[in-house]
Amino acid sequence: MRIKEVDLRIINLPLVRPFRTSFGTQYERELLLMKITTQDGSEGWAECVAMSEPLYSPEYTFASQDVIERFLLPKIFEAGDIRAEEVADLLRPFLGHQMSKACVETAILDAQLKLEGISFGSYLGSSRELIDCGVSVGITSTIDALAQEVSQYVDEGYRRIKLKIEPGWDIEPVRVIRELFPDMPLQVDANQAYSREDADHLKQLDPFNLLLIEQPLDEHDVLGHAMLAKVVKTPICLDESITSLESARDALALKATTIINIKPGRVGGYLESVKIHDLCVENDIPVWCGGMLETGIGRAANIALASLAGFTLPGDTSASSRYYHRDITTPFVMQDGQLRVPSGPGIGVDIDLDFIDEITTSRKLILAP
Repeated sequence: MRIKEVDLRIINLPLVRPFRTSFGTQYERELLLMKITTQDGSEGWAECVAMSEPLYSPEYTFASQDVIERFLLPKIFEAGDIRAEEVADLLRPFLGHQMSKACVETAILDAQLKLEGISFGSYLGSSRELIDCGVSVGITSTIDALAQEVSQYVDEGYRRIKLKIEPGWDIEPVRVIRELFPDMPLQVDANQAYSREDADHLKQLDPFNLLLIEQPLDEHDVLGHAMLAKVVKTPICLDESITSLESARDALALKATTIINIKPGRVGGYLESVKIHDLCVENDIPVWCGGMLETGIGRAANIALASLAGFTLPGDTSASSRYYHRDITTPFVMQDGQLRVPSGPGIGVDIDLDFIDEITTSRKLILAP
């Protein structure tokens, strides 16, 4: 498969409500979209999940566009005929930039699978047609506001609730939500907001029967997570610390985690995600698919990944309406707490190009040499 041209766009999509975490508040989602067109006439779409600022990771939207345009695409063009399975090795000399690499690989994979008439789910190894939906709930202005928002999601049918926490917003909000919903699967996500010295404080979450505490410490402090796991009874789950198959293997060896959140953008793509999934299945480690406020493009691919057998916990695979009044693809509508895995070729959703044109803030067309 040979690429003819690449269309890079930055879009701004307003959120249904502000989404606050320990590292900041988002009111809209700025995203880099990529569309590749092959000489065979196939199109492949992907979105880069990097945020507008380097807060969750070192990558950010405009830096991703730059590294894709300046380094990654020339390497792909140089290869000539290309398959998605070759992308990771081709781009390996460029250090980091996992989200940017994932975007390139995903767009190529989408075009490739469309040519072959194969769905993302079938290609990755899907084991079911429906996946359970979880929802991530940001930090709110009051506990009453939190309870109201969580109640809405429970009424809508979500099968798992995740609460964002930070120092000063943790024990009491979790206690209130657990008392309101004693049987709801519940977990918390700290996004690195705590330190090793907070172990005794985090231990106060143990009575609430949580599924897990996600990434309580700095992403580089894998040893600290192993130490914390000896103090708290609630399972430790790593997110930001897992950037590759190797980092996942090391974290398991150190007993720093007993559950892993697999985010395709963070680990460099869906092919690397499957490798991490397989490692965890071999070691009886549950995995789930995290979210990065994706549009329907990224959501479709995430849902396909989450349909693999090892994804035994509901992920952040919410309906389109959780974040956006209008999605840029056919919207994902939840029924009975589940979403259907797309079965069409590639990511399997229709692109709303007219709407994308409306919300595009910059665009660049790159022709292959």
